[in-house]
Amino acid sequence: MPATVARFNLVDPHGTPGSLSARYRAALEMARYADDGGVDTVQTEEHHGTDNNWLPSPFAFAGAALGATRRISVTVSAVIGPLHDPLRLAEDIAVLDLLSGGRLVTVAGIGYRPEEYEQHGVDWGRRGRLQDELLETLLAAWTGEPFRFRGRTVRVTPAPFTRPHPLLLVGGGSRAAARRAARFGLPFFPSAHLPELRQYYTERLAEYGTEGFCLMPAAETPLLHIAEDPDRVWAEYGGCFLHEAASYASWQTKEVRSAVRSRARTVEELRAEGVYRVLTPHEAVAYARAAGEAGNLVLHPLCGGMPPDEGWRSLHLLCEQVLPRLRD
Repeated sequence: MPATVARFNLVDPHGTPGSLSARYRAALEMARYADDGGVDTVQTEEHHGTDNNWLPSPFAFAGAALGATRRISVTVSAVIGPLHDPLRLAEDIAVLDLLSGGRLVTVAGIGYRPEEYEQHGVDWGRRGRLQDELLETLLAAWTGEPFRFRGRTVRVTPAPFTRPHPLLLVGGGSRAAARRAARFGLPFFPSAHLPELRQYYTERLAEYGTEGFCLMPAAETPLLHIAEDPDRVWAEYGGCFLHEAASYASWQTKEVRSAVRSRARTVEELRAEGVYRVLTPHEAVAYARAAGEAGNLVLHPLCGGMPPDEGWRSLHLLCEQVLPRLRD
């Protein structure tokens, strides 16, 4: 059975303070329901200064989701590492790790939008060095012991719940990211299905004498919506899927390698492409069984400004008609 993921980025291109508040509260209720329904992970992410209200504060949302649930893990995939103060991030993750009993997973990336760096006053050209400093600081901070940071001795307390430290992966689609993960002895999370990069990471582990593992997306990792009538959803809400696909496409240069990459210009092209899919419960069961344990079933119930009522229909079908059949 593949891992099941409920993904939330809280995008709403026409959001008002009232509608955004309702969307955020619906996402937390969905996380609670997913927890009870047997979903494995709630996933969230980080982007800044967008026109469509993309979630900019993933750890605030992660904390709320962890507080609303009992069992499910919450994955921040990914935090844009160089935009964060290393000591403050170490403290925030440690506190969330303690509050949740070890259910927070953090994927540290460096992002791919220079305008986000400019907004935060961070030099885009220093992003690699800043990411190295961040990872080194997090690992030192979580020991609970004093260490040197930018020329002074500091200590981060309290120490986190998880030993030796909260689950931290290095994300990215480049050799630099794979090499960084191996050098720090951290798991590697490629941004797409990149077997050659997994091999490179394994070779660097041997070179550095470190240990780690690669958690790579499957060759196909579509973003899913489940409905009894897919034609109705595409007709009514295809624009929501296209909005998100177009947003990603506008940010991704040729060098960016991502599991979520679309070239569609119309809803019809997007549906044919298969990056976003609307499946019936029966089709979702067949897809999950074909994917097997190496696959992921990624539900995106509030995609691109999807109305919460429609998102709830999709999530109910997953938990009530798809997951029970997969367990059986």
